[in-house]
Amino acid sequence: MARTASNMLPLGTKAPNFSLPDTVSEKIMGLEALRGNKGTVIMFICNHCPFVIHVNPLIGSLAKLYQLKGISFIAISSNDIENYPQDAPHLMKKKAQEAGYTFPYLYDATQAVAKAYRAACTPDFYLFDKELALVYRGQLDDSRPGNGMPLSGLDLRQAMDALLQGSPIDPVQKPSIGCNIKWKAT
Repeated sequence: MARTASNMLPLGTKAPNFSLPDTVSEKIMGLEALRGNKGTVIMFICNHCPFVIHVNPLIGSLAKLYQLKGISFIAISSNDIENYPQDAPHLMKKKAQEAGYTFPYLYDATQAVAKAYRAACTPDFYLFDKELALVYRGQLDDSRPGNGMPLSGLDLRQAMDALLQGSPIDPVQKPSIGCNIKWKAT
């Protein structure tokens, strides 16, 4: 497995705006309509990456819990589907339905959104406050496929809890590790 780390967008960065097709509802959805009233998690994921498959059960349960607290979740796949057809929108829809996602699973066909966020890997997590300023970016937790560490969501969970409590979020954050985003040939 390739291990690509997050680029770690600077804290305080304003969330780049976007409008993308949701593979489940088949509607165009934008950041302004999807943002949470207390925070927004944007995650770059895909269908086939072993790192995403590893965390998938937890991101679904975390989303259900924190959506009730005012934090919205948005998943985006930006992979090149010509060379990675398993990440095609119709299969994204199937994955979202099978996994019971309670959040949109958007397709970034041009890869412009991934580039705007400087996303590098799947999964790559970003937490923005209610003003859409970046307060956390990096890993879900220390668990990786095959490393024997339990999947807890500790890093992202601590950041979301601090955001909800109005407490400072530790600026020392670990990058996510995963498969590189499958960029189109230029």
